[in-house]
Amino acid sequence: MQDDVVRVGFLGAGLIATYHSKSLRRSGARVDRRGVYDPDPERAAAFAAASGHTVAASEDAVLDDCDAVYICTWTNEHARLLRSAVERGLHVFCEKPLAFTADDAQRMADVATAAGITHQVGLVLRRSPAYLWARHLIDDPAAGRVMAVVFRDDQFIPIQGHYASTWRADRSLVGAGTLLEHSIHDVDMLRYLVGDIASVSANTSNFHGHDGIEDVCTASLRFANGATGTLTSVWHDNLARPSLRRVEVFCERRHIVIEGDDWFGPVNWTDSDGTTGSLESEALAAAVQPMRDGGDNPDGEFIKAVIERRPATPDLHTAVAAHRVVDAMYASAAQGGTATQVLR
Repeated sequence: MQDDVVRVGFLGAGLIATYHSKSLRRSGARVDRRGVYDPDPERAAAFAAASGHTVAASEDAVLDDCDAVYICTWTNEHARLLRSAVERGLHVFCEKPLAFTADDAQRMADVATAAGITHQVGLVLRRSPAYLWARHLIDDPAAGRVMAVVFRDDQFIPIQGHYASTWRADRSLVGAGTLLEHSIHDVDMLRYLVGDIASVSANTSNFHGHDGIEDVCTASLRFANGATGTLTSVWHDNLARPSLRRVEVFCERRHIVIEGDDWFGPVNWTDSDGTTGSLESEALAAAVQPMRDGGDNPDGEFIKAVIERRPATPDLHTAVAAHRVVDAMYASAAQGGTATQVLR
């Protein structure tokens, strides 16, 4: 790294890698775009042509020529590639989920921390204006305590359409279905908005018939602070619905709804005195600006943390906490929905 310019490489050149590449460009971060490697040469070539990266002949060629690397492969490669990056002292942005299990995710986080590198995970909703404002409304003493939360997340199964991630139907590559692969975002947001989750009761279903890939999960949650909640996660075949969420939070004196766009809302709220409010788009982004602990671009903030030689957020340990909740949900579902404690 020279003159505060970070040489960046990519492992994986699919949809999520493209998202991060575009996000880096929007952020204005000072990066030198180096190698990209993908097992599909055509995908790597298309990514390189659009982004300014250079197609590399191997993973090692990428890792040997960068200061920071984005790991955007299927899940079962994350741990191996993280170790390869850490051995070279590289900084790492790793996509979620980190691994198939919380214990494996914990080992990854421990390896990265012991190496003293900057590491960040792709739980990008932590920088969403919609969720930042919702948390502000929840934390306001006028709202009272959180009593209950209802979280629904649905999208068409991402082996088709613009996602085109056929590997998400292969259990050996992805580990599981909609809960692990997609709704780990939702579990992280439930923790972010309400607090630690103490126990869960969950059930899953498999309508598409892909081995080990659940396409429905419904879960009941009990938070450590006494609140309760539900999570419904669905992978369907309605291509008119890509990735859509609706979140309702019931506080003692305030009702909050996040719907529409994950980033720009709207966020609506109603108080016990009849007062109502609504924020979305630019007004929402402006409202949360004073309460940010960094910028609104996760990729720009990762590069900034690398340059400043400090920890990034959210880091791999943040993901481990969400993984432990997901593990408890799968354990509960395997036992027919039995209430299951979330391990710490």
